[in-house]
Amino acid sequence: MKIYVFGNPLVAEDSLPIHILPQLQKQFPDIDFVVVDPNENFPPEGERDLIILDVVKGISEVMLLDYSDLAKIEKSPISPHDYDLLLHLLLLKKMGKINKVKIIGTPQTSYDKKAIFEHVLEHIEAIKSTEAVDCGPS
Repeated sequence: MKIYVFGNPLVAEDSLPIHILPQLQKQFPDIDFVVVDPNENFPPEGERDLIILDVVKGISEVMLLDYSDLAKIEKSPISPHDYDLLLHLLLLKKMGKINKVKIIGTPQTSYDKKAIFEHVLEHIEAIKSTEAVDCGPS
């Protein structure tokens, strides 16, 4: 399993996923966590089912969003990073380049890092168990 991690360690509002990454890697050594810049050829060729860990503006708790939720996310010119990733994912889906997108969204502000980490763990465990069922014997 691969999880793409977005964030900027230099911008407080956009750094949480990067800050909890070492703990996640320790907790889930079997998961390939890949730090990416959404503006640089994302996703790699052939990656059709995406799992993303990123900050989502306007939420107050960790949320698991899927493609059906993307259209509900408010497009905001205040945050070009969020707008670009959202627009990029919507376009990729429309062009048939990706099948599924799951975003583990963390709050942008007012967070308890330990509690956020625990909630992210829960969502990753849920995704892992879902994928194990999807990939199991038929």
